[in-house]
Amino acid sequence: MARLPRPYLPGRAQHIIQRGNNRVACFDAHEDYTCYLHHLKEAAEKYQVAIHAFVFMTKRVHLLATPQNEQSIERRSQPASRGDDKRLEGSTL
Repeated sequence: MARLPRPYLPGRAQHIIQRGNNRVACFDAHEDYTCYLHHLKEAAEKYQVAIHAFVFMTKRVHLLATPQNEQSIERRSQPASRGDDKRLEGSTL
């Protein structure tokens, strides 16, 4: 079943949860967290998403983010859902 469209409210923060594929660990080592943070910062700047807070857990990531336009969140999350990182493939954002 297709995912329902994500509601977009201009200027409103959204709580985003990203889980690993089949709920396996997303992060195995400290370097994984550092790498994810680096890519998160790049994607947030590129797709105009303000990241207010984040929590990295072994099997998931929680973000509090405000998109600048309707497509910002979807575009920021595309690399994970396309499978660019196999551990985050099929993630829920």
